[in-house]
Amino acid sequence: MGNPYMCNNECDASTPELAHPPELMFDFEGRHPSTFWQSATWKEYPKPLQVNITLSWSKTIELTDNIVITFESGRPDQMILEKSLDYGRTWQPYQYYATDCLHAFHMDPKSVKDLSQHTVLEIICTEEYSTGYSTNSKIIHFEIKDRFAFFAGPRLRNMASLYGQLDTTKKLRDFFTVTDLRIRLLRPAVGEIFVDELHLARYFYAISDIKVRGRCKCNLHATSCLYDNSKLMCECEHNTTGPDCGKCKKNYQGRPWSPGSYLPIPKGTANTCIPSISSIGKCYCNPLGSIHDRCNGSGFCECKTGTTGPKCDECLPGNSWYYGCQLWQELHRANVCDNELLHCQNGGTCQNNVRCACPDAYTGILCEKLRCEEAGSCGSDSGQGAPPRGSPALLFLTALLGTASPLVF
Repeated sequence: MGNPYMCNNECDASTPELAHPPELMFDFEGRHPSTFWQSATWKEYPKPLQVNITLSWSKTIELTDNIVITFESGRPDQMILEKSLDYGRTWQPYQYYATDCLHAFHMDPKSVKDLSQHTVLEIICTEEYSTGYSTNSKIIHFEIKDRFAFFAGPRLRNMASLYGQLDTTKKLRDFFTVTDLRIRLLRPAVGEIFVDELHLARYFYAISDIKVRGRCKCNLHATSCLYDNSKLMCECEHNTTGPDCGKCKKNYQGRPWSPGSYLPIPKGTANTCIPSISSIGKCYCNPLGSIHDRCNGSGFCECKTGTTGPKCDECLPGNSWYYGCQLWQELHRANVCDNELLHCQNGGTCQNNVRCACPDAYTGILCEKLRCEEAGSCGSDSGQGAPPRGSPALLFLTALLGTASPLVF
């Protein structure tokens, strides 16, 4: 195959100078000679020579450019690029590569150019990159930008169209999103119809570079992503939190969490999480008017029947406050005195929080009326002194305030 960088008989994993460990796929690549990882040779033929290379970030990544793999051996006859969205628990194919797609994977060969906006998510098998070694054919691509071009145009000048699609189409966003990538090398470059069993050492895999360009998925709620304890972490903004800024901070649940939006171009929309009713986490819900004394998941008090207001301390029409809001009909049957808010007037006494026991000269729920008024006999001869002018109205107002005013905490 004529690879000028194959190590021949100089490979020795136990000797640093002769080893070709996996980290050499990710070091800085200058001019030749390239450093590269190399697999074992196919000395156990006809047993398949299969190798998995897994790239994990412990973080959700949004791909922004082509994935590029540079081989220093011949490009493999069969290979699968796979992705995971759940940190390697499950895998799904991203693209198949083969010299003969029909034979290897029972798929008709295609290229990205055969796709369209409507089929951009199709998983294809391509024969475009599975030829033997030559100086100018060492690279395998997974074409991200060509797929972007279906929406943004050949030179990606109409990014607003692409962003609009990403904003509104979850399947499209997920297609370009990964937590892990896996390269499954299934059959090395043979170059001939038959494997040369006399020279099995010539069959192996060697990769000098893997480039994956992307950004942390932060749901457009962060402008940077930093390493923290050897892990990528979004620096969440807009009062959001979580590995992907995927929820509102505590006390900022005044409305449901929503991802940021690319639109309108160029600044987009932040969709900031807003404070709950109380910025310290308690709504101070009125315990008599609310179901709970704390906020619900949306940051609001949940009011009992007949009650309203941010703190559930106001009554709806047809209700009056008496240890919470009650219908007028129910209130008439309720306790009428408590010696705290509802005092018996004119010397009356509250008996068992049920009724006022009034002096002989007075009557009414709170002893607020002169008994002679009901008989129409109040006068100078009645023996009952008339109260100062305006006094009955004042007492009645006091009674109304006592039954209609809420408790304030």
